[in-house]
Amino acid sequence: MEASLKKQYPWWQSTTIYQIYPRSFMDMNGDGIGDIQGIISKLDYLKRTGFETIWLSPFFQSPQRDFGYDISDYYRIAPEYGTLADIEQLIEEVHKRQMYVIFDMVMNHTSDQHHWFKGSKGDKEGHKKDWYIWHEGKSEGKRPPNNWRSLLLSRGWQFDEQRKQWYYASFLPFQPDLNYHNPEVKEAMFKVVRHWLQKGVDGFRLDIFNVIIKDSSFSNNPFNINPFPSYSNPISGFQKGAYTVNHPDNFELAKELRGVVNEFQDRERVLLGEVFGKHDTIRKFLGEKQEGLHLIFLFDMLKFRFSAHWFRKKIELYEKYYPAPFIPTIVFSNHDNRRSISRIKNNPEKAKLIALFQFTTRAVPVTYQGEEIGMTNAHIPLKQGLDPLAHKFRWVPQWVANLAPVTLNRDICRTPMQWSADKHAGFTISEKPWLPVNPDYTKINVASQNDKFESLLYTYRRLLHVRKRFKALQVGSITTIKHTPKSVLGYYRLHEEELIYIYINFSSKSIKIKFPRLASRLEFSTRSDNLLSHQQVFLKPLSGVIIRS
Repeated sequence: MEASLKKQYPWWQSTTIYQIYPRSFMDMNGDGIGDIQGIISKLDYLKRTGFETIWLSPFFQSPQRDFGYDISDYYRIAPEYGTLADIEQLIEEVHKRQMYVIFDMVMNHTSDQHHWFKGSKGDKEGHKKDWYIWHEGKSEGKRPPNNWRSLLLSRGWQFDEQRKQWYYASFLPFQPDLNYHNPEVKEAMFKVVRHWLQKGVDGFRLDIFNVIIKDSSFSNNPFNINPFPSYSNPISGFQKGAYTVNHPDNFELAKELRGVVNEFQDRERVLLGEVFGKHDTIRKFLGEKQEGLHLIFLFDMLKFRFSAHWFRKKIELYEKYYPAPFIPTIVFSNHDNRRSISRIKNNPEKAKLIALFQFTTRAVPVTYQGEEIGMTNAHIPLKQGLDPLAHKFRWVPQWVANLAPVTLNRDICRTPMQWSADKHAGFTISEKPWLPVNPDYTKINVASQNDKFESLLYTYRRLLHVRKRFKALQVGSITTIKHTPKSVLGYYRLHEEELIYIYINFSSKSIKIKFPRLASRLEFSTRSDNLLSHQQVFLKPLSGVIIRS
């Protein structure tokens, strides 16, 4: 069934994605830092769990001031992670297991240590003079050219003493933005993309794709009443990113990049964009006729509410803005945000219901490493953080940081993967991992959950394998069921003659539901004591089921 499905539909439409943060996944050479060989050593674990695609956060040459998102050479591998031969081996080993691998591609900016930037700031008249966004300042050069802010509640313009001009950085000051109004820059980055596609990579996750091209008029961004960033307006600071976020030229860039990817016709590759904004805006990155990016991240779930009503509304919202053949994505956690389980007070039973929703709704699910075992946020104070954001916001009282709507110290969700109850959670033999292991690793780890039916990991494994068995769960349509108890989310997936029902009880009470069909079978349950009898479903508290009609 799985092979025939891949022939009918592009593989990425039905895949499941697992995000690996290489620095924290598995250390094989004992230096306290995760590496490529460590990832290779755990591919069988991912295959057994049921994931089909892995996404790797950056491993390219970098000063590591932003731990890989500040790239100084797109063609070389950071030595702490391994070598080019290691990457080539990884691609080969992934494909050997009939899995896919996508790389993180940072197209918006480079490190200030990249030779492009060094050449650009060193010579106003040189070949790379306008490879970055340079501009004369106001008041005899002493003030920034306009009011553009970064994505971090701070001024976006940085003054360079060598060139005596200002350059713009959407993120951190040491990450200068490339100038895509220069066709040489665009072609240079397309050349990087082609290079890795030729190496066999199956696609790219595109970092902050919607801020790549800014308005060439350099007009001031208009006032916004909200001081804090949001997914609809990530600039914040009482400013609306009208000229720096979701500029129309970015929608066209998506189509151009799709054209580059389409040059490789041996098999279909995928482009997954990190974009922020209102749905009617970011939907444009996919193109009117699916000629843009294949997928875009939808980040609503990072702020989910644990209720049937909330999830029902999200299904209906996504069906409105991303109807078939477009496909939403479902992501609850990543390397930039607090782990999702913290929103449900680290309750593994509730986490099972989140997983049940994620793998049965009409979407491509993306799981962040450790999510499948219920890894929690570590307690790492701002003043002890290695994250450059923690350095930037060290002045903020810790209690304020804990309550902030955004994660000011991303170290808390980047701690080493917890493989076992052994020293340092089995992540490394080094005496000092690059980040401290979360102390709860003795209870929360892969080894302790591997073959326990009631564990979160085993639930993920069962869910992923049920998903693979039914076309309806992979590519079928979705319809919410209106007449259910208030605390129950019900929906069904349909593909040709295959009909699958999902019911999730968000309450702490047992609930009986009349099932509309006869001759049905219970295919999955988060609890062993849920029952399907005749035309009735008996749902225990905080539980869910998958029923084949």
